[in-house]
Amino acid sequence: MMTTETLPACPVETTLCLITSRWKILIVRDLLEGPKRFSELQRSVGHVSQKMLTQSLRQMEADGLVTRTVYAEVPPRVEYALTSLGLSLQQVIEALWAWGEGYQKQVRAHSDGKPAEA
Repeated sequence: MMTTETLPACPVETTLCLITSRWKILIVRDLLEGPKRFSELQRSVGHVSQKMLTQSLRQMEADGLVTRTVYAEVPPRVEYALTSLGLSLQQVIEALWAWGEGYQKQVRAHSDGKPAEA
């Protein structure tokens, strides 16, 4: 977790520190749909190893972006969900989605022999 001593001066750098790995941003994307179990996240995120997913979730929990709820059942059930702070990243995800979508369109148009936009 960041402290006032480790908090970057630049707000962009602060955001990047919290979602810097490819996996963290994809975890946020998938948890925006609602709480998920570990195995559901592993399937939805993609080619992430169990170790990397565990590390990412633990760091995100320490940073206050994710909650981990353990249900006293047999077998035990654990769910991950975004906190209100984690949910506030929705605008960031939407902006990344929109930009990526525009970029994909530009690349496809260029590969179809059409001139790329400036």
